[in-house]
Formats: sequence, structure tokens, C-alpha cells
Amino acid sequence: MAPAAFVAILCLAGAAAASAAEAGCGANTSLAGYRADLRMSQHQLRGRVEVLDGCSFRVAALDLLPGSASARWWRADGTDLDALARGEPAAADPLDRTFRSESLVFHLLPGLSWPLVPVLAAYDPLTSSLFGFVRLPGANASSDPSSSSAAPTMLDSCAHLSPRFRVRWTLHEANNSVDIGLEAAVGSEYYMAFGWAEPGAAEPPSVIGADLVVAGFTEDGLPFADDYYVTKYSECLLRDDGSVEGVCPDTIYGRNHSSSASAGLVNGTRLVYGHRRDGVSFVRFSRPLAPKDSKYDVAVNATRNMTVVWAIGLLRPPDSLRPYYLPLMSRGGAFSFAKLNLSDASGGCVGPLDAEDKEDQARITAERKTPLVVTVGPALHYPNPPNYDKVLYINKKEAPLLKVERGVPVTFSVEAGHDVPLYITSDPVGGNATARNTPEVIYAGGPEAEGVRATPTELVWLPDRNTPDLVYYQSLYDQKMGWKIQVVDGGLSDMYNNSVLLDDQQVTFFWTLSGDSINIAARGEKKSGYLAIGFGSAMVNSYAYVGWVDGNGKGHVKSYWIDGKDGMSVHETHENVTHKRCRSENGAIVFEFTRPLTPSCSGRVECKNIIDPTTPLKVIWAMGAQWSSGPLSLKNMHSDTSNRPIRILLLSGLAEAVEDLRPVLAVHGFMMFVAWAIFLPGGIMAARYLKHLKGDLWFQAHTYLQYSSIAVMLLGVLFAVAELRGFSFKSRHARIGAVAFTFACVQPINAYLRPHKMEDREPSSGNRTVWEYLHHFTGRSAALAGIVALFTGLQHLGHRKMGAWQHRRRRYS
Repeated sequence: MAPAAFVAILCLAGAAAASAAEAGCGANTSLAGYRADLRMSQHQLRGRVEVLDGCSFRVAALDLLPGSASARWWRADGTDLDALARGEPAAADPLDRTFRSESLVFHLLPGLSWPLVPVLAAYDPLTSSLFGFVRLPGANASSDPSSSSAAPTMLDSCAHLSPRFRVRWTLHEANNSVDIGLEAAVGSEYYMAFGWAEPGAAEPPSVIGADLVVAGFTEDGLPFADDYYVTKYSECLLRDDGSVEGVCPDTIYGRNHSSSASAGLVNGTRLVYGHRRDGVSFVRFSRPLAPKDSKYDVAVNATRNMTVVWAIGLLRPPDSLRPYYLPLMSRGGAFSFAKLNLSDASGGCVGPLDAEDKEDQARITAERKTPLVVTVGPALHYPNPPNYDKVLYINKKEAPLLKVERGVPVTFSVEAGHDVPLYITSDPVGGNATARNTPEVIYAGGPEAEGVRATPTELVWLPDRNTPDLVYYQSLYDQKMGWKIQVVDGGLSDMYNNSVLLDDQQVTFFWTLSGDSINIAARGEKKSGYLAIGFGSAMVNSYAYVGWVDGNGKGHVKSYWIDGKDGMSVHETHENVTHKRCRSENGAIVFEFTRPLTPSCSGRVECKNIIDPTTPLKVIWAMGAQWSSGPLSLKNMHSDTSNRPIRILLLSGLAEAVEDLRPVLAVHGFMMFVAWAIFLPGGIMAARYLKHLKGDLWFQAHTYLQYSSIAVMLLGVLFAVAELRGFSFKSRHARIGAVAFTFACVQPINAYLRPHKMEDREPSSGNRTVWEYLHHFTGRSAALAGIVALFTGLQHLGHRKMGAWQHRRRRYS
């Protein structure tokens, strides 16, 4: 059915329902007076449903962000995707606008009664989106029509602290507790802090002595809410003498308590619920009014106006030195104050919070020549509930938001299984909308675009000027497994000739060679405060480039030399870096710069930072919450880093991960061992100790073993050259090996020029004597150089292993 016809029928039905209501539309019902809170799924839905009579209901304090023109109150027998698909509209009124704390009466469609509405949902059939719902008891199941069902997002009172931050609460004086909900239109990397200032403090109020709860979300999307106490307006600092100061968790102050039981008293906060929806963080927790911990917690008088302290800002994740989340004070973390009386039934929040950026999903930008690996995995944080328990993953990210550029081919490597073919569609639900009698446009893919990891299928799609700004990647057979694709004009892929994904697919590296300089760009694929790339095998002893955006929104790019693992070992250089640009795209850092291939200077450490396009360039990366142009400290320590460098061939545009020991090089080592440790010494021993045997057995053994050693040696050299894509004599092992190989190759030529030996008892000719000395000298020199090459090869392998081991252990600043 066409959407226009669907809306027209609902409008006519709505008129009929209104007429029926005016005439006394239904008999009384046992559900009359039943109340239940709406449970939010998305679109910031809140409200309390009350059944009025047999055909109408009221929704009080209704908050809702708009859906499409098809969104309606819906009846279904469950809240899963199949149950909602079987359901039908329950009321004719559209939910296509923003509702701002409104109290409205809705009427059931003609022919409906409450026994036919086990679940009343706010639902958009166009996108299969569940906004929220209430469950209704059967017609004869409720003995107490006034009974209510509490939803975790519904609290009695609300105060508006800032345009993007609210506090909600429900007071439980009888239980000596209060439930508090913190709600902010901020990114998932932000914290929300709220608490009470120290009572009796002089005006103006101070944050010192404040009892705070810091709430937010972990990298895995899990909510947390913990007690913090403020002794100084600074980030939490642990002194050498064991003292603590700043904005620190109560548990840090209480760790020196005499018993674990008393130490547990310092954290009086209990997490109740938390979610991220539509770009809004919501965390609900409970705390006592009169806490047992009088040292670090403030007693709250529910009947008095008390000063509260609040803040939102960036959150630093735990690291090896600080195993807890810490608010960053220097970027958006300033505290503010307000007066609050918990006994006031305040309705100071009008309408839902509307975040500018509603996308919480990971973001991936498709690049030319870089395939997007499509797999299937568990649904953990799918953005459009309800959904099935399996969704599509791209580059190991759950249902990410893809960004593609018109005119740039997008390559998918489909490994999701033979029953999950991929296609690009105009339908937000997928699963072959045509089979559901819903019109859709298919831009790429189909039944043949399926594969597994062993035999993936490559799907290439070229967005053109006629491709809409928004399309979807989905499974052809199952609904709601994929998500959105944003189609934009131009970008880094158009400005740079080459790009590769660095280790763990968290950073994309772009470059273009231009004469005697190179243009470089790096883009993080997830949110961070700064992004760093380095040239080397590890951050220590590497040249690094760091891009960040300061608190004023200004981008910076600086170059450094790193010779240690602490902040004092990160040295800013004066490298000739030009055309520097840095920006934040939805929280992900992107920076660009141009530098010469060979610095035109001498005597400084950056003068050795030479890029040779003919040799592989090892590139690593790191991310963290905060960077600055001044002296660095522990707060600048990265929170995420590459596990190994990527070796990039700048001329060809190819890249490969640096392995601890690649299989082909292992074959090279084995062949050289056979040649130099078995065949060649065997040939020498045959010539030295088998001459007493009759005939020329010693000569045949000597010849065949030496020729075999040279053949195996040649194969070993070819394996190494093929793996390294060319000859390189930078290492000591390679130079000694080349000398040994040269001496070995002289021996067949020497043998070909061998003068004939005189008959028994006749003196050898002068040529024969010279040849014998030369033959012995080159053979022994080759053997000696070969043995040295074997030992330097083993030493080189040990260095590779040790470097890889150290790289996994380090946490660099």
C-alpha cells in the first residue's frame, strides 16, 4: 500500500473515531484508570499512559522527537520485530512532530478494544522503528486499575541546568534515598557530573569539598556512576607519598581504610540504569540522603534549598596507572552551580533533549583501493530497535555509519555467510523490501553478493551524481542487519593518490608524492582528543606527528622526536612542515601536512628524518584524550595504539603488516642453513678426507655437494628478494651474506678454469699451483663468511622478536 493511501485511510479512520468518541464511543472497561509509564526505546519518548475508558487513553507529559508521517500509536502482541510487523495502528493521530511535555487524549480506531491491545507502542512502520511502549494487562487481569508500572527513564521531577544538560529525580524519604537521572546531549566520550557543594561554605560557592557523582559510558557502551570527592580544582593526582588531591573517586581516598568493609562505605552510589539514545546520554543512580560516609559524602536535606555542583566534559578512560575514569578539567570541564530543593515537584524540563549529532554508531569512510570487510556478529548496540540478534559488521565495527564519496568506487569484501547476501538499497529496513510490497531502489549487490572468509565475494559499487545523499547497506534476506550510508561530494580520497588502513583499522593514512616532498594526511576512525602517527617500529625512537583541536576549536599539527616513555622524552622539533590543517569530524581527528622527503638541515635530530620512497616506510599510530603544545604529562598518555607497524611502499601504494617472522623469510633462513651448514661443509669434508678411496668418488661427492649448496643458496636469495621486494644492503646480515654468496659463486667459475693435473710423480705446473691456492682461499673464505652470515641472521631474528615483544608491552606518552 502506498504511503499516501495509508495516511488517507488513517485520517478517515481518525474522523470516524472522533465521531464515535463524541457519541459515547465505548462501554466501560476494567482497565479504566490503569496507568503505566512509557518505556523509551528511542526518539526520547517519555510519558505516562492512562486508560480513560473502553476506547480512549491519555498520555501525560508526552515528550517525543518526530518520526515519519507513518508513525502512529500501534497495537501488537509483543515488542520484537516480527510482532510489531504483524501489528496494526491503534490510533489515527500521527506522531510526526515534536511533542513537548504535552497531555493529550487519543482514541482507539473503530472496532478496537483494550483486550486487542496487549502492547501499546509508539511505532514507525516505514522504518520499523520502535519509539517506546507500555504493556497492558488483559481485560480481566487487573484487579487494581490504578496500579502503575515504572520505567527507568521516568522520574517525578526535573531541572534544566543548561541547554544540553538536565537532572531528573524521584525522592524516597521513607527509604532515606533519592533516585537521580542525569541527561545530556553530548557525545559518548563525555562525562556528566552532579552533586552537592559542601554545606555552610562561604559565598560564592566553591567546588572544593563537593560530593559528586561522575557518570558516563565505557568504551563498550556500558554505563557507570561513581562517587567522587573534590579537594582541589584539578584532575586527580596521586602524590609520591600516597596522598591524593583533585577530583578523585571516593574509593581512592578510602583505600587506606583499615578494613575492606569500611573502605566500601565511601562509594554510596548505586547504578540503576543507563543508555545512549539519539545522541543523548542518560544514567540513573540512587544515593542515600544521609550517607554513612560523613567524610567524603554530603548529607542532603530534602526540604531545603541546597547548592548543587554540575559539569559536563571530556572523560579520560582508564590506563595502566589510573584504573578508573577521570574527568578532564581543561576542556569543557568547568563546574557550574545552582540551587535545588528535592521536595519541589519541579516540571522545569519542557520537551525532549534534541542532540545535534544523533549518531552513536562508529563511522567508517570508504577509500579507493581499500576494501570494506563485511562480516556478521552479535547485535550489541544496534541503533534502530527492535532488531534480530545478528547484524552486519564492517571492518570489525557493529553496523557502522558509512561515508562514501561520489565518483569513488567502494569495494566490499563480503564474508558474512552464504545466507547473508549484501545489497545497497533505498529501503531503511532491507530484507528485500520488494517482497513486502514496499518500493525500493537497489543500487548494487543482490543474491550473488555472498561469501565466507575462505572465499569472500567482492562487490564494487560506484556512487554517482544521481545517488541520493542517504542509502542503506542491508542483507537481502533478513531485515535490519545494516545501517546508513552517507553519500557526499569529494574528500581526502580525491586529494591524495594513495591510502591504506593502519594496524587495527582505526586510522587511515593518505599520501601523495610530489617531486622532492610528500603530502600526508591521517584520519582517525573513532572519536579521540588527539591523533598521532609515527615513522618507526615503535613510538620510542620514532618521529611522530600529532594533530589535535584545542578548547577554542583551533586545530594544531606539530612534529616530535620521541626517545623515551614519559612526557619529558617527547621533544618538539622544528621540522619544515607546511600546509598544516587539523579538524574534528564528529569527534574523530583528521590532520594534513606537507614535508620534504629529505630535510635541508644538519646537526639537529629532525635532520635525520629522511623518507626514501624506494624503501618501505614503517608507520604506527596512537590516540588519546588530550594534547597540548606545552610540557606533557600523564594526562597526555594515549588510550589506544597500534599493535604493530604497517610497512608502506610509497611508490606502489601497497602496504603490509610487519610480522614477527614472515613465513617466506623463515624459508630463506632454512635454505641458507642447509646450504652453509650441511652441503658446503660436506663438500669440503669430502675433498679433505675421502681421497684415499679408490676412483673419483671423493671428487663426485665434492662437486655435487658444492653445486647443490649453490643451488639452494640461490633459491634462498630469491625468496628473500621476493619477500622484501628488492635488494637491500642496509643490514649487516645482508652485507655479509652478499660477500659469502659472491665467494660461493666464484667457485663454479674457478672449477671451470681448472688446469689439468699432471700425472703421478710429475711436478704440478705453475698454473695448477696458483689455481689450487685460489680455489682453497675462495672456498674457505666463502665458508667463513657463510658461517658469520648464519650467526648475524640469527641475531637479526632475535632483534625482530625482541622489538615486537617490547612494542606490545609499551604504553607511550
